[in-house]
Amino acid sequence: MPKKIAPRHAPPEKPRTDFDVLIVGAGSAGLSAAMLLGRCLRRVLVCGSGAPRNVTSPAVHAFLSRDGTKPADLLQLGREQLKPYTTVQLQQACVSQIRPTDYGFQVAIESEAGRAYSVTARKVLLATGVEDELPPLPGMREMWGRGVLHCPYCHGWEARDTPLAVYGHGKSATGLALLISRWSKDVILVTDGPGNLTQNARRRLRQQHIRVLEEPISHLEGTKRGELRHIVFKNGDKLARHAVFLHPQQHQRSPLAQELGCRITGKGAVWVDKGGQTSVPGIYAAGDNTPGPQKAIIAAADGTRAAMIINEMMTREECPR
Repeated sequence: MPKKIAPRHAPPEKPRTDFDVLIVGAGSAGLSAAMLLGRCLRRVLVCGSGAPRNVTSPAVHAFLSRDGTKPADLLQLGREQLKPYTTVQLQQACVSQIRPTDYGFQVAIESEAGRAYSVTARKVLLATGVEDELPPLPGMREMWGRGVLHCPYCHGWEARDTPLAVYGHGKSATGLALLISRWSKDVILVTDGPGNLTQNARRRLRQQHIRVLEEPISHLEGTKRGELRHIVFKNGDKLARHAVFLHPQQHQRSPLAQELGCRITGKGAVWVDKGGQTSVPGIYAAGDNTPGPQKAIIAAADGTRAAMIINEMMTREECPR
């Protein structure tokens, strides 16, 4: 159970809460938000559980000053750099319920050891991320993050000038294949059955010398280290490739936003305004669970921006006109 920290300032004529801000999620967004709020002398509790989404990736890329850092090392460094901010507490725990009250939120938490407890907070930041739903092909999950990739901005440079594949169909796969052609002149779109491609899409792919293979796929063949060697089709043919890129379906890693009644976009993301505020007053969101590009450095920036807005909102509450 976290220690309760005396508030530096309390909103006038309102009950004091255990924390100014509860942050759910201890990835790039959550830790960045915690750092800024700690620097604002805010009482913060960060609850994180489970492995990060990029746990299988060998490195985080295009993160200024941290290019090539292992995902676990990046988060460990973030946790270490929070230590000077004594108003911030980190807990390996799962938030099971958030209930609005007249003065903020009542939060039910379960520790790793299974101990249940509750705390109160004035504001909540959801930095819970998303889960990727990979196609049910043997080899997809085993090679995820090494031979099976989702982000060319994260992995394209490492895969440059090698034979690459893009998996998918329709408009999304066409766009991804065209994008991947920036890094390799040998790109093949594999659709695992009918590609549902328009004539215009096929024309654009031909212009970039991108072949389309619509043969059903049996499985992916690779090494024990998760490196791709071949895409194996059901007719027995093998296609030698260094990596395959795809845009997997995703779902919210946590049901908290939906349970709170937050607006969810048509693509399944938590809607937020420019300051990270959801449709529910006092509930904010940042990182991969919100709309927009998904990269560690962008999640960190989202967390920082949301933390600034949260601090300024609480300051206005503490300094009424």
